[in-house]
Amino acid sequence: MPATFPLDGGCDCRAIRYRMTAAPLFVHCCHCRWCQRESGSAFALNAMIETDRLERLAGTPELVDTPSASGRGQKFLRCPTCRIAVWSHYAGAGTAVAFVRVGTLDDPDALPPDVHIFTSSKQPWVVLPAGTPAFAEYYDRDTIWPAASLERRRVLLARR
Repeated sequence: MPATFPLDGGCDCRAIRYRMTAAPLFVHCCHCRWCQRESGSAFALNAMIETDRLERLAGTPELVDTPSASGRGQKFLRCPTCRIAVWSHYAGAGTAVAFVRVGTLDDPDALPPDVHIFTSSKQPWVVLPAGTPAFAEYYDRDTIWPAASLERRRVLLARR
């Protein structure tokens, strides 16, 4: 069943609360070693959304600059109290796109992955579901993303 928006989320101590006011552009399940290390898990599940469609409801997350595999860094936004990462910004999109940690949503089941990426380094015990695209590395956005998301991205980039 498709998710209904808005979707709310936040950190463990509830000092940070946010709302996704629209559907994400796309949801990545990244299996790269960097995401494994950063999440302390087998993968990171990120819902990409325009930052202006992500409302802060409570608290001010702390910005933490973190190294990345690209060498251009990543900006994590974390609760200053419980330290949970609620979203991040990658250098490629800058602050225009937020990568919301799906696990911080009140209903994380609402946003399953649209794609599995960097599966060449996935944990061997992770079984990928049939029917969800999976790529050993990255993919061609123009062939995978829905037309509506590509149009939203085009509009976003035109404003930059």
